[in-house]
Amino acid sequence: MKSIFTLAVGIFHFSIASFAAPGPDEIDITGSARARLIPIAISGFNGETDSILKFDLFVAGFEIVAPDKAQYLVSGSNNGNVEGKVVDAINRNPVVQKAFTGGSVRSQSHALSDVIVSAITRQTGVAQTKIVFKVEQGNASEVYVSDYDGHNTVAVTRDNAPLVNGPCWVPGTRKLLYASWKSGMPQIFSHDLSTGARQVFARYPGSNISPAVSADGKRVAMILNKEGSPDLYVCNIDGSGLKQLTKTREEESSPCWSPNNRTICFVSTKSGKAGLYTIDAEGGEPRKLSTVRAAGHLTEPDWAPDGRTIVFTAQMGTFQICTIPAGGGEASILVDGEDPSWAPNSRTVVFTRREGNKRVLSLLDVPTKRVKDVSKISGSCSQASWQK
Repeated sequence: MKSIFTLAVGIFHFSIASFAAPGPDEIDITGSARARLIPIAISGFNGETDSILKFDLFVAGFEIVAPDKAQYLVSGSNNGNVEGKVVDAINRNPVVQKAFTGGSVRSQSHALSDVIVSAITRQTGVAQTKIVFKVEQGNASEVYVSDYDGHNTVAVTRDNAPLVNGPCWVPGTRKLLYASWKSGMPQIFSHDLSTGARQVFARYPGSNISPAVSADGKRVAMILNKEGSPDLYVCNIDGSGLKQLTKTREEESSPCWSPNNRTICFVSTKSGKAGLYTIDAEGGEPRKLSTVRAAGHLTEPDWAPDGRTIVFTAQMGTFQICTIPAGGGEASILVDGEDPSWAPNSRTVVFTRREGNKRVLSLLDVPTKRVKDVSKISGSCSQASWQK
């Protein structure tokens, strides 16, 4: 959970003029594939705080430069508590100034990063968020949770059994769903991180895999093969009201929800190779999404929280992270990788990057296509899900 900080000094906001559309010499941070980096200078911090600010701002689309090349000047200190201010280098106007008490220096530093990102870009920062992911260690795989940058890593399970799918969050809570062989067959478990309580969520005959919770936290989509073929089902968050949405001979997988809770995007092999489809959450005919430029097998979709974009993996020789408009269309091919998951800001993606025989988690700033690895963790990491 996010730490609570005390505001110690005043706050200055942008003038109304600063919210106008960017001019020819201004930075466009609206999400265009041609988005430029925001030049920013940082001074006065040292050690852990300096490193954290540089990491967080890199991921958010900033470029750390010398003061004479910066559009924004960040200064402050971390002597006991973290405090900082931002000045517009062009007109010398103050943008924001804050100090933090309580919590660790790391949590205060991430909080300052989020303040800087919000003040300059008007987008919500993600430096205080969490990710959950799968770590393979030998023949077993376990569920781990960490800060978004890989620090403060905690093992959630010690089952010494394979995970079928990476875990997912129940939005707005500290609860997880994941599919595991812990009981000798693929079953879906519900796990409350606050209490440590765990219980079986789905154990129908055959495989119970790929849980995905709706944005309002009320319903779950999953893949069951209790009728002989892996099909898409939905139920209520308490497991009641099970409803079958697809009934095909082909294999369905990897469901995800639209943020309005009305539509599910999933993977099907109906066309002979894995492709992306959508279906009404109440039932109906699946509709294949157009994915111009993205060829091969398309898997692992994730719907952006703002509803505009779907990110997915395309196997085109190598694995590629791609995006398409939510209604389908031309795909943007971003970077080598797989297992993408959107951050709450609909701008950043956590994904898996292959490094020899090992897999590592990386963060992608979609508009600028820049990548930063999270902290290295023992074992092979994959299938991360961003807390929302």
